[in-house]
Amino acid sequence: MKQRRRHASSAPPAARVIGYCRVSTEDQATNGVSLDAQRARIEAFAVATGLVLDDILVDQGVSAKTLARPALGAILDGVRAGAIGTVIVLKLDRLTRSTRDLAELLDLFARSGAALVSVSESLDTGSAAGRMVVNMLGVVAQWEREAIAERTVTALAHKRARGDVYGPTPFGFSREGSRLVADQRQQEALAKIKRLDEAGASYREIARTLEADGIATHRGGRCWHASSVRSVLRSRSAVAEQAWSQRRSVGEVETGFAPNGDRTLGYGGKAY
Repeated sequence: MKQRRRHASSAPPAARVIGYCRVSTEDQATNGVSLDAQRARIEAFAVATGLVLDDILVDQGVSAKTLARPALGAILDGVRAGAIGTVIVLKLDRLTRSTRDLAELLDLFARSGAALVSVSESLDTGSAAGRMVVNMLGVVAQWEREAIAERTVTALAHKRARGDVYGPTPFGFSREGSRLVADQRQQEALAKIKRLDEAGASYREIARTLEADGIATHRGGRCWHASSVRSVLRSRSAVAEQAWSQRRSVGEVETGFAPNGDRTLGYGGKAY
């Protein structure tokens, strides 16, 4: 009696289970504390739910503002190809903070038959209820981000209206409390930099001239670079906006810059 030959199975391999971690700053990426916490929670979740975790991919020092990330891109390619069936993240904001991007991700996972699992929110997009809640959380996360941005803009506008100084002290000034006070020596250097720039001198040439004249940098050094000159010139518009918003003299020197550039008298009535 002849035995039938067994053909090799043509069943596709089981879809992989992948974890995903992200940290948003180079500092976090370097010390790795946040990454270790994410890895540990994802691994513990996989053990508790009986999932066999194949790998954990990481994007270090990148923002969630875009989906164009190396590790996430590799995961999404695997989802599209059917090679990845489950993706586990600690929180949804590790993937994205944009409702539009979240909607695109959910659509991709649904079309590919893959599941997106969030450990902290206890969500699994393998069910309709899970997908609905994920969408709602995405909307709330974006609202929170935009609300923070609005509060920041309002706070800075309030500081400008009061004439308060925020950010680094610009070249040509010193601070007295929350006010800018003109530094006479630096103001003279500032006027010289402006004249040389208008005369067509390069940043490097201006730097050499300042060094030859013994003019100190903002921090008191004697070494000027082209980048230092460029920073001083570019900061003028910011200085002008802050000074103009005060509508008053800075120290004993009247400011002559408007944010829109209409006035160009400059400090002390000299061309600036």
